[in-house]
Amino acid sequence: MTALAHAGDILTTVRPRELGELPSISLEQLLSQAELQTRVDRKYLSHADEIPALLGQVDADLHVLSIAGSRRFAYRSTYFDTPGLDAFLLAGRGRRRRFKVRTRVYRDSGEAWLEVKTRGPRGTTVKDRMPYDLADAGRLTGEAREFIASTLEGHQVESVDVATLVPALHTAYDRVTLLVTPEDADRVSRATIDSNLTWRRPGSPNSLGTPGSVIIETKGGAAPSPLDRALWHSGIRPSCVSKYGAGLAATDEDLPELKWRRVLNQLNPE
Repeated sequence: MTALAHAGDILTTVRPRELGELPSISLEQLLSQAELQTRVDRKYLSHADEIPALLGQVDADLHVLSIAGSRRFAYRSTYFDTPGLDAFLLAGRGRRRRFKVRTRVYRDSGEAWLEVKTRGPRGTTVKDRMPYDLADAGRLTGEAREFIASTLEGHQVESVDVATLVPALHTAYDRVTLLVTPEDADRVSRATIDSNLTWRRPGSPNSLGTPGSVIIETKGGAAPSPLDRALWHSGIRPSCVSKYGAGLAATDEDLPELKWRRVLNQLNPE
C-alpha cells in the first residue's frame, strides 16, 4: 500500500491535479521569482501514480516550467570524486564539510554546466556553477579544476585534492519543475519531480533503473512550503536521497550503503 493510500479519507475530498492541466511559466519568470541558488532542500520518495492526488492537496498556486512547448526535460549528469570517494563518504556519514561536483547536461537544449554543491549555514544547500562546453561534459578541464578549487576554498572545504577528481557515476533522468506560490507571495518556492532515473558507472555498458519511482525535491526557505506540508499530511517524510550516493552504492556492492540503505529499498533499482 502506498503512502498516499495511508492518508485516509482526505484523498476522497481533494480533486487530483494532473501535471498536464497546470498552467505554464517561462524560465525567465521562474528565475525572477525563485532562482534560489542558496536554499533549503527537502527530498522525498514517491511513486508516479501518486502525483496527481498529492498535488491536489497543495494549498497554493502551481505552475509548470515550459520551454518551447515542452514541460518534461531530459537531464544527464556526470559526478566526479577522488580515488578514495571522499564526496561519497563525507555525504554518507553526514559530515558538515561535504561537497559534490558534477557536470549537468540539459539534453533538450544541449546546454551544459559545471556545478559545485556545498553546505551553508543552518543546513542550506549552496550551488555554484559555471557554463561548460558540452564536449567536455564527461571530464574536467584545467579551468574547471581551478573553479572547483576556488569554490571549495571559499566555502571552507579544504581537504579535497581537486587534481585527483575523476568521473565516478553517470546519471540520467526526466524532470518537471514547479513554481509553488502560496498566498504569502514572499514565500514562493520551487519543486522538481524526477522520474526514469538510471545510473551507470564509467566504462560500464550496463545501467540500473528505478521504474515507477519519483524523487520530489522542494527548494525554498527554512519554513516548509505548501508542497512540503501536503507531502507530510500524506505520510511522506523527507528522505536522505542522493542520486550520487544511492547510485554509487547500488552499482558497486563492495561499497558501504551508509545512510542510503532505506533509499535503495524504496527505489528498488533493477
